[in-house]
Amino acid sequence: MKEHIIEFKNISKSFGDKCILNDVSLNVKKGEFLTILGPSGCGKTTLLRLLAGFGSPDSGEILINGENITDFPPHLRPVNTVFQRYALFPHLDVYENIAFGLKLQKMPTDAIDKRVRNVLKMVSLTDYEDRDVESLSGGQQQRVAIARAIANQPKVLLLDEPLAALDLKMRKDMQIELKEMHKKLGITFVYVTHDQEEALTLSDTIIVMNEGKIQQIGTPTDIYNEPQNAFVADFIGESNILNGKMIKDKLVEFVGHEFECVDEGFGENVDVDVVVRPEDIYIMNKVEGAQLTAKVKSCTFKGVHYEMFVDTDKGYELMIQDYNAFEPDSEVGLLIRPADIQVMHKERTCNTFEGEMVDETHVKFLYETFECLPQSGFAAGDKVKVEVAFSKIDLIDHPEDGMLSGDVYFLLYKGDHYHLTIMTDDGDHIWVDTNDIWDKGDLVGINIAPQDIKIVKCND
Repeated sequence: MKEHIIEFKNISKSFGDKCILNDVSLNVKKGEFLTILGPSGCGKTTLLRLLAGFGSPDSGEILINGENITDFPPHLRPVNTVFQRYALFPHLDVYENIAFGLKLQKMPTDAIDKRVRNVLKMVSLTDYEDRDVESLSGGQQQRVAIARAIANQPKVLLLDEPLAALDLKMRKDMQIELKEMHKKLGITFVYVTHDQEEALTLSDTIIVMNEGKIQQIGTPTDIYNEPQNAFVADFIGESNILNGKMIKDKLVEFVGHEFECVDEGFGENVDVDVVVRPEDIYIMNKVEGAQLTAKVKSCTFKGVHYEMFVDTDKGYELMIQDYNAFEPDSEVGLLIRPADIQVMHKERTCNTFEGEMVDETHVKFLYETFECLPQSGFAAGDKVKVEVAFSKIDLIDHPEDGMLSGDVYFLLYKGDHYHLTIMTDDGDHIWVDTNDIWDKGDLVGINIAPQDIKIVKCND
């Protein structure tokens, strides 16, 4: 018996020039509650739709129970889908909505009745069978949609942001009901959401996606406590994400101080990213014995805890969550335990682009010709690698005044500066370190000074 009920093998999908899924491979275990999590446009819904049969991949294969179903139409796949808008039939009552798929299968009337009444009981809608679906609350409509899906006894239930239209309290209640329903049914759930808390609450396994690629696969605990990169750390929960340097095994430097940690194998004096969750920083009135000192900037009550921002003695801002309040302007001491420091490899240390020499003082990259300092040893047409430090990219308010233009696609606060991802009009990425405050979606102009362009010969 195969352990995996679903297998995605090297799935790619584009719409026009935009790549939505980029060589995605993953396996789903039988009976597990798997959540695909990520921001809008990351490819999660496209992946679910391909599994449901509402589209075909450009390349790759989809297998269920070892059978290649890549080209199967939706009605021949052992899956059912619950949509965000439920897609209930307004002219049918609750009973008829649930029985609809069973009637298409030409099941005997008594078998249909037994199946419908069983699923009504399972979703706590007994005595609602004669109700008009439009008279139901959002939560009740959602349960009807789930009942209709599970009445067909699919091997896999697909749920595309099914709680997004509900208010906060109803969403919380339905999370509990979905978890209980999964236990009762024992079938595989594949759930799509952009809500991190929802994913952490419901899932056995979480897949975090961004820009058509899988960033990390793991249990909710693994994803939260051991993020593999800065995107995952920022997207899942609140985080302090900081530049650091791995001094040696189990010793890391960040925020201007050295800390013992549990990580090893990075090498010595290697640039890294460091994640410390706000609830893992111990704050105290006593300065003596603290690893570093700070001044409280703000203190806000969040219902369960207080959220504080502090400025450390070396000029870094940290977020701290604690059950005790510390008043603004008070001097405090901070402690961070070794096990609460997560060290991650940096994805990149500078911008690197493929380029071509135009002449001694000009190089073409990112589809534009830039002036550079005079270069010896290069000829026109030579293929080169162009490197530009994150801090040497100049962003300006007026896109028309830049050599390039783009928009702020992603931003990350690193304690004393912002690390931005800019997507150019041609779809390329540029990474920028800046002290200026920009918002996601801001249109910007991009300039690079000649002296900040480093040109390196390509290896043949």
